Amino acid sequence: MVVKVLERKGIYRYLAVSLLTLLVSASMAVAAYSGQFEDATAAYKRGDYEEAYQLTKPLAQEGVSEAQFNLGVMYADGRGVPQNYTEAVKWYRKSAEQGYAKAQTNLALMYDNGEAVPQDHTEAMKWYRRAAEQGDAKALYNLGLMYEKGKGVPQDHTEAMKWYRRAAEQGEAKSRYKLGLMYDKGEGVPQDNNQAMKWYRRAAESGNVKAPHNLALKDDKIRGIPQDNTQAMKGDRKAAGQGDAIVAHNLALKDDKSQGIPQDHTEAMKGDRKAAGQEDASTQFNLGVMYADGRGVPQDYTEAMKWYRKAAEQGYVKAQVNLGLMFDAGEGVPQDYTEAVKWYQKAAEQGDAIAQVNLALMFDAGEGVPQDHTRAAMWFRKAAEQGDAQAQYNLGIMYDKGQGVPRDYILAHMWFNLAVSALEGKGRNDAEQIRDLVASKMTPAQIAEAERLAREWKPKKEGK
Repeated sequence: MVVKVLERKGIYRYLAVSLLTLLVSASMAVAAYSGQFEDATAAYKRGDYEEAYQLTKPLAQEGVSEAQFNLGVMYADGRGVPQNYTEAVKWYRKSAEQGYAKAQTNLALMYDNGEAVPQDHTEAMKWYRRAAEQGDAKALYNLGLMYEKGKGVPQDHTEAMKWYRRAAEQGEAKSRYKLGLMYDKGEGVPQDNNQAMKWYRRAAESGNVKAPHNLALKDDKIRGIPQDNTQAMKGDRKAAGQGDAIVAHNLALKDDKSQGIPQDHTEAMKGDRKAAGQEDASTQFNLGVMYADGRGVPQDYTEAMKWYRKAAEQGYVKAQVNLGLMFDAGEGVPQDYTEAVKWYQKAAEQGDAIAQVNLALMFDAGEGVPQDHTRAAMWFRKAAEQGDAQAQYNLGIMYDKGQGVPRDYILAHMWFNLAVSALEGKGRNDAEQIRDLVASKMTPAQIAEAERLAREWKPKKEGK
């Protein structure tokens, strides 16, 4: 399993970085085993995962649900024991059947992704719902996502809103962002700009990296400022700095547009239509962007798809990326991961880092392609070598786990260090935390070597 900063899919799993808190809370909940839980916590904190495992397993075998859950996490993440999803499922199930909400959420996710069990969205829904009924915020979010996407249940935006709202009220950042989107688009609720602004703002305050971009765009539209997107660019820069590669990509497009492109979108549309009709790929792409964003015309994803496809079929890389994203998200077309992979691959083979990251994520999750961690690592590496921070972070995870590549703590530390230097906000904090966990397993000489490699590293363009 790869921990992702750029979460294309957005489903939550309880991860090893939260295990410390879980062990402490379990020790308070199960007083009879408090000493052993405390020892397991101390071992985990100093990076002695094997000892933490040895201390946790007997408690799990005694039927302590919190220990069973923690043991499942250790097997899922390969800490203290070789990674084994089958064993993770076994221990999640034992804990979940005792009613432990966090285990129910993780068991649901295993069914959702088809990890060590046949993919079964109906079974995933069952376990998400059990955890959600206990108020687990991550389960509430995932349940909302299942209703929004129609996975395991008929698609129902109203029901999705209900679960997102319950999670959002607990401060869950992604659910707050989802509420903003749904009010913005009028999905499951009447369209309401004020409510959209409210939830985008709350999501931004909670650390969601995409919210500042949407908040800035919405603010411009409400105040009637369609000319230069200055405030939107400020929001984009904030989101890009927090580690959102897609927003960073769009920011670059806006910077291009700010230099000499007509400010009257309606007039620009006229010129674009004429040029697009002459099969000019860059203009076809721009026309797709204008339909996707509703600039000079009503927002129309179907029309956006049409123009993106025309440009993409001519090999225009930015159109290929956007076409892949629309198939991935099901905007203007039924969701189709196979088609998304096709267009990501075309752009990735031309050296586009965003496409390479998204293609890696598809291979990592087994969406549209058979799951293949080796190929995921390959595409993360291509983007990481160009300086993409999300790819560097994910490649660090893969070296730490030995997933798709041989386990190598020096290279893991190096890639985390590079990601830390490029990211801000929560993304930077996550990278620092996991880098320090890796460092706890290294000798001083290994850490010095990793830091040297990071200092001497230089980005390179594809093929150079």
